[in-house]
Amino acid sequence: MELNSVAIYLLLVIFTFLDAGNGSRFNQEAEDPIKRSDFPPGFLFGAATSAYQVEGAYLEDGKSLNNWDEFCHSKGCAEDGENGDIADDHYHLFMQDIEMMHSLGLKAYRFSISWSRILPSGRFGEVNPLGIRFYNNIVDNLIHKGIEPFVTIHHNDLPQELEEKYGAWLDPQMQDDFVHFAEICFKSFGDRVKYWVTINEPNLVSEMAYERGDYPPNRCSQPFGNCIAGNSDVEPLFAMHNMLLAHGKAAKLYHDKFQGGLIGLVAHCFMYEPLTDSYLDQKAAERAMLFNIGWSFDPPIFGDYPQVMREYHGNNLPTFSADEKEFMKNSIDFIGINHYSAIYTKDCMNSSCTETANRAIKGFVEITGERNGVPIGDPTSMPRFFVVPRGMEEIVNYFKTRYNNTPMFITENGYSSPHVQDVKVEEILNDFKRIEFHQTYLASLAEAIRNGADVRGYFIWSLMDNYEWAQGYNNRFGLHYVDRETFDRVPKLSGRWYQEFLKENGHVDLSAIRTAKSAHKQADFYDV
Repeated sequence: MELNSVAIYLLLVIFTFLDAGNGSRFNQEAEDPIKRSDFPPGFLFGAATSAYQVEGAYLEDGKSLNNWDEFCHSKGCAEDGENGDIADDHYHLFMQDIEMMHSLGLKAYRFSISWSRILPSGRFGEVNPLGIRFYNNIVDNLIHKGIEPFVTIHHNDLPQELEEKYGAWLDPQMQDDFVHFAEICFKSFGDRVKYWVTINEPNLVSEMAYERGDYPPNRCSQPFGNCIAGNSDVEPLFAMHNMLLAHGKAAKLYHDKFQGGLIGLVAHCFMYEPLTDSYLDQKAAERAMLFNIGWSFDPPIFGDYPQVMREYHGNNLPTFSADEKEFMKNSIDFIGINHYSAIYTKDCMNSSCTETANRAIKGFVEITGERNGVPIGDPTSMPRFFVVPRGMEEIVNYFKTRYNNTPMFITENGYSSPHVQDVKVEEILNDFKRIEFHQTYLASLAEAIRNGADVRGYFIWSLMDNYEWAQGYNNRFGLHYVDRETFDRVPKLSGRWYQEFLKENGHVDLSAIRTAKSAHKQADFYDV
């Protein structure tokens, strides 16, 4: 890929921007910066994306409409109706992207497989050979470059036909469809793929799709939203139950018939901290952890939901049969942690809260990013995400204690700067705050590992700016900026930092980008 002249020009003028005082530069001399050597040998450092967010080609080569295609085309997504029809055009540019990963020095790449690209009609139709070919090409070229494929089977997108036939995750039939899809993936790619994630963030999907109605199929009830249909107090529990059973059945299939690798589940994981030192707020924080982390990982590790959830939800919480408990228990080889932020919790059973927080589905817990008007950390573009590095060590230690130090991967961690009206591209490229974010979170993670946590990998979200679901393209988490007109990938300073970090350089000389020679060098860095 050759960057156009505009992109190269932008890199050349960054030095003037650095001297303009826009954004704070972290001081690497203030303390020893985190180094690659602070992590164990063999630790997997990578970056992550997902199919709908980067691939595009939404109806090419036999792919059918998925739930997000339908949702965004009919209801409209993001503020200006953006969608993932083209996304980052990874479907056509994947070879350039793999070369970009190789140049960065990634040891692993976490990506997902588009369900509707492999099985356009689910188990009711045939396997799409062109979809299989596409992912075979990705897997083979990653391995050729020495990059470990870390594959997520399901990351939010699913064939729209399954939603229309029986309501997707609200119906137990979806378990059979998912297992069929997983088996096709194991058969097609399992001889080379050694790391599998069954489902990404079932807890967040249950909340966003069936409680708040912000994701397809746009189901909710008052006071959570104004959806046409849904029940925000019950449907999230049923959707989650079907996703967990789908995971358990797929994991059993893998362990029984395929093996040769590891299989796990990924959840969205806030670190919940009490708003005050009161006993009630401390119990609220404990409850929030169980209603989110425990909800996600107690069943695939212990075989059932946390008892406190049964106490609060009663008969609304589905039950596992004896046989289901048996195959669910210890059905994961590793825990996948998507962690971005810590957040405060307030008890709602003995104090006033918002109408949406004061309900069993939320554990009677209010979450807030502020205490006495002071944010828990620096803000980002996401309302619930703050920069709180200590949360990384705390969340890992929580998993270490509750789940007997089951092996862990940090499957997502990333930063998106607060929105700035009419932001200039050079400001986006000059992302010192992102570098500082990853340095401090990695330092926190390294401390947890030094204290015995069995963490085996870390994936930055994301390899490049992409379609961030309901937030569209203006929430930028990437190590690379993507020009929305040309689809050129332009390396940000954080990409340069990560490359040097992975080379095991203790000190990263970012001042090298100040010169025209180094700017050209960085532009050429990604040519293939």
